Amino acid sequence: MSEIVINGRKVGPRHPVYIIAEMSANHGQDKARAIEIIHAMKEAGADAVKIQTYTPDTITINCSNKYFTDCLKGTLWEGKTLYELYGDAFTPWEWQPELQETAQSLGMDFFSSPFDVTAVDFLEKMDVPAYKVASFEIVHFPLIRRIAATGKPIILSTGMATEKEITEAINAAKGSRGIALLKCTSAYPAKIEDANLRTIPAMAEKFSVPVGLSDHTPGSAVPVTAVTVGACIIEKHFVLDRKRDKGPDSKFSMEPHEFKAMVDAVRAAEKDPTSAPIDEKALGSVHFGPTEGDKKSLAFRPSIFVTKDMQKGDTFTPENTRIIRPGYGEPPGDWDQVMGRRTALPIERGTPVTWELLKTQTTH
Repeated sequence: MSEIVINGRKVGPRHPVYIIAEMSANHGQDKARAIEIIHAMKEAGADAVKIQTYTPDTITINCSNKYFTDCLKGTLWEGKTLYELYGDAFTPWEWQPELQETAQSLGMDFFSSPFDVTAVDFLEKMDVPAYKVASFEIVHFPLIRRIAATGKPIILSTGMATEKEITEAINAAKGSRGIALLKCTSAYPAKIEDANLRTIPAMAEKFSVPVGLSDHTPGSAVPVTAVTVGACIIEKHFVLDRKRDKGPDSKFSMEPHEFKAMVDAVRAAEKDPTSAPIDEKALGSVHFGPTEGDKKSLAFRPSIFVTKDMQKGDTFTPENTRIIRPGYGEPPGDWDQVMGRRTALPIERGTPVTWELLKTQTTH
């Protein structure tokens, strides 16, 4: 499909660029601040508000072994466990209906990135008009299939994904009411030279869907350049004040005046791409898969982990095994092959399920 429809609005190459403001963790666990952010997003020209729907317990487990700490070394969040990071960053679910009402009252679309099936069930009760699949979750095919079953449009972020993974994710999303892709570099912050924006028209041609950009670089040069090569969606993180709101995402988020300047530049670029400023470094090459800048982020993908201690002879079931972050276990697509096997040795909670481990296991 050359376009998708979100809440009655057509999104695609022949339509105005759809600009998404991502709140993420920038509310600092303050609901009044979150509502203030949404009002500022409207004033800055955003078409949509996007949040994230998870809790520390739905996205990972409270565990401090090396798997849940090593993945944060060398990042903005070094020194925390994954559980602690997501405890700081999540948006309480009880806020989300009120945040949705605020956005809708201002004429903005409101949707979210769910990270497990319970989040999809929750968002369906809110009747969100679309879903975003975060770049790390593009390999979480069980989750994508559950989202597709809602019949809503799906925006898939492709950071780090190979052509094969994107194809598999699109296949998992069949049944949805339209699919769009976002070019993304999954580094926080990302380098301009890793943007490889020439991938945007290549993806549009290869997959025959609308393609946009989810951007974590500083400033607006990359989003504006993306529009000149055909991006029809732009997503940027939004913060009221980087000095005050020092959360996990504030360093690579735009303040209201910066976001407004980006929106104005994007609107000018879509009217006359030939006169828009182009950042040659951002164009790069056609590139699928991780860049040097975001290879470390592969650890943030979800994978299969043992989440309860298992004794010799126990069977892998959803009660003792889950798809969670980090990404040191087998990918979510292998879930059905893991279920039903029996352990040949005890396994501690917080152990990634790998085929090396499973070689010593038996089936029923």
